[in-house]
Amino acid sequence: METNNLTAYATDVSTARMLQSVDIAMQKKAMEIQEQTAAQLIQAIPPQPNPAANPPNLGQNVDYFA
Repeated sequence: METNNLTAYATDVSTARMLQSVDIAMQKKAMEIQEQTAAQLIQAIPPQPNPAANPPNLGQNVDYFA
């Protein structure tokens, strides 16, 4: 009777390890997909617009009166 319990326990432990390995592999794959998606989103950001074609002395100061 104890041999059957030991065999069942060993089978349960083996199954749990296998399921854990599968779970870790799936989580790694999900993280890889998220990484690729984030990289694509970053590449989709448009470049910064060109600065205005004003001379360097225009648009640098603001005059205000109190």
